[in-house]
Amino acid sequence: MQLSNSEEQLMEHLWKLEKAFMKDLLQAYPKPKPATTTVATLLKRMIDKKFVAYNEFGNSREYYPLVKKTDYFSKHVNGLISNFFNNSASQFASFFTTETNLSASELEELKKIIDSELQKKKK
Repeated sequence: MQLSNSEEQLMEHLWKLEKAFMKDLLQAYPKPKPATTTVATLLKRMIDKKFVAYNEFGNSREYYPLVKKTDYFSKHVNGLISNFFNNSASQFASFFTTETNLSASELEELKKIIDSELQKKKK
């Protein structure tokens, strides 16, 4: 199950806050802030999709994510690799490094990450 762009934006705030009441979520948005009813509708959909849950405190609900950010995005990246790059991570990496205008320092950082992962795999 996927989140819409609006749901992803709300989920980003929830991942950062870890737990949040409606007022906290509304505060996290830049201006112009969405209406409370809009955020409530998004939360309802995200609860139905099993991305968010809540604890009740009287009339208030404290929302929290059920899905980790890394798990959500890793699933999407793997789907992207599968659907657009013939299930080849190296094709994806080649496209990513040549088509995204990475700076020399960003490429160096990627190289360090890859070298580090290679060392772990060799052990």
